[in-house]
Amino acid sequence: MSVRKIAFAAVLFLSVLPSRPEGLLFAASGGDATVMMQGFHWTSWKKSPWWGEVRYRAAELSAAGIDLVWLPPPSDSLAPEGYMPRRLEVLDSGYGTAAQLAAAVKALHGSGIRVIADIVVNHRVGVDDWADFAAPAWGPDSVCSDDEWGKGQGARDTGKGFHAARDIDHTKPYVRESVTRWLNSLRDNPGFDGWRYDYARGFSPAYMLAYNRASGAAFSVAEIWDDFDPARPDAHRQAACDWMDAVNGEIKVFDFTTKGLLQQAVLSGEYWRLADSAGRPAGLLGWWPANSVTFIDNHDTGPSPDGKVQERGWPFPSDKVLAGYAYILTHPGIPCVYWPHFFDWNLKAQITGLIKARSAAGVTASSSVKIARAERGLYAAYVDGALAVKLGDNPWSPGAGWNKAAEGAGYAVWTRQE
Repeated sequence: MSVRKIAFAAVLFLSVLPSRPEGLLFAASGGDATVMMQGFHWTSWKKSPWWGEVRYRAAELSAAGIDLVWLPPPSDSLAPEGYMPRRLEVLDSGYGTAAQLAAAVKALHGSGIRVIADIVVNHRVGVDDWADFAAPAWGPDSVCSDDEWGKGQGARDTGKGFHAARDIDHTKPYVRESVTRWLNSLRDNPGFDGWRYDYARGFSPAYMLAYNRASGAAFSVAEIWDDFDPARPDAHRQAACDWMDAVNGEIKVFDFTTKGLLQQAVLSGEYWRLADSAGRPAGLLGWWPANSVTFIDNHDTGPSPDGKVQERGWPFPSDKVLAGYAYILTHPGIPCVYWPHFFDWNLKAQITGLIKARSAAGVTASSSVKIARAERGLYAAYVDGALAVKLGDNPWSPGAGWNKAAEGAGYAVWTRQE
């Protein structure tokens, strides 16, 4: 199957370089062995200061094999979760003070863990009114002309609108310069290593790439959450590939395609959904694994420790969560563990065991996958010839020469004997 590529027109400052590599085994040099943790959930701010909790857990996360943590939006916000940014330059937030944030980042770095911040620059709220922006101060020309405020003097929005706050006009040079200065300040203090871009469909990827380059992000990933139809997974993952082509592959994306297919498979036993017509993994990780950040749930899709799910929630079946982790922690891509699953659901030991099996087998974001079975009741695959995994209730074994590394309801994992 031929995967369509697109060329993205330059917007003033952006040049386009060669796009992603292709190939069935998709093995790349220098595979990324990162295992990521989402270091918060929707109601983390209620356990204030959350930054103190993160600091306390740093060594524990490192011991489990986590080497990158994604933290929530660090700035002052109208909403305590951080997604209605008000004063970007003020780092006292619902999660704690700027000093407490700096201490958390320092503790994570001291434990050998890189740290990325959730960046919300698609939209913004005023201090006391719709658009009286401060820290930094922007004028009404920073608001898109088609924003529902009705008084925006900027250009039309370059992406999808966001109705709960003002859509920011990223075509304005002074806005871009201001955002870039802010990102660079976050790199310097408290010392973030990169970014998770919220609502990445909200403005042109050209500007996001410019911010990413100007801030020297060591790791970056964008939220591209499109409606998912399990009958059309190729169209879904193609849209994600098109977006990454537009940023020259320099920003990864969360693999919502794999999440949708995987939870459908474990819920219904339709494990044939996990293999495409070419015998590759059917999610985004089957086409562009090095740029796929796989996950089971996040703060938007899954429950907080109190069991509540957001209005747009899309939770993984709760009794199948470990089977889901058995898949993403054995397959290529960059797996991201959800904080409540690890700490609040008492799954720390099982998830840590899967991470250790991944590490022992040398699995990376670019590892090769050979799918042995993908049918009703059973999925089985070999990864790099060093690890084997089975999902489903039907029996399967990799045969002689393998040691069972982990097992539970609906899954088993083996590593090759040395």
